[in-house]
Amino acid sequence: MIALFTIIAIDIVLGGDNAIVIALASRNLPEDQRNKAILFGTGLAIIVRIFLTIIAVYLLMIPYLRLVGGLLLIYIAYKLLVDQEDEANIKGGTTIAAAIKTIVFADIVMAFDNVLAVAGAADNNIYLVIFGLLFSVPIIIWGSKIILYGLERFPLLVYAGSAILAFTAAKMIVHEEKLHYIFENSVLSYSLQSLIIIGTLIAGYLVNKMKAA
Repeated sequence: MIALFTIIAIDIVLGGDNAIVIALASRNLPEDQRNKAILFGTGLAIIVRIFLTIIAVYLLMIPYLRLVGGLLLIYIAYKLLVDQEDEANIKGGTTIAAAIKTIVFADIVMAFDNVLAVAGAADNNIYLVIFGLLFSVPIIIWGSKIILYGLERFPLLVYAGSAILAFTAAKMIVHEEKLHYIFENSVLSYSLQSLIIIGTLIAGYLVNKMKAA
C-alpha cells in the first residue's frame, strides 16, 4: 500500500510538466477538438509511459539519454512558444493529430525521471505502476484544463510554460551521467541552465516579433 501511494504521489508531483505540455499543445484548438486532443494525447502518453517503465532498467544502460532528451525538449519548448496560429487558420483533423503528437512526444522525452522514480518505488510490481499511472490521469487532465483557462485569459503565460519546459530540459542535460565531470561544477551547471532558459525565451520572442511584423 505504501508503494502504491508513493507511485501516485510521484505521478502527481512530476505530472505538472505534462499538464503544461498538454495545455500548450492544445491551446489553439476549438473547444471540442481541444478535449479530444487532451483525452487521446494523455491516453497514448500513459500507454507509452507504462511501456517505458517496464523497460526502465534497460533505459539506464543507454549512454547520453538525458542529453538527447534534454535537447529534444528544448526544441519542444521553443516550438510551443512560436507555434501560435490564428483559430481561423486551423485545420481540424490535422491540428488535432499535431497536438496529440506533440503531447505524446513531449511525454516520452520528459518521462525519464518519472519512469525511473516509479520503477524504483514499484519494487518490480508492474500492476502498481499501471494502477498508479491510471489514477493520476484525471489529475493531469484537470491540471491541464486549469492551465488552459489561464492561457486563454493571459496569453503571455505561454512564455512561463515554455520557461518551465526549458528548465526541465536544462536539468536533464546537466544531470547526464556521462557529463557529470563537467557539471559537477555548480557555476557551469547553473550558467548553462540559465542560458538555455533565457535563450529559448529570447529565440521564441524574436521569431514571434518577426512573424507579427
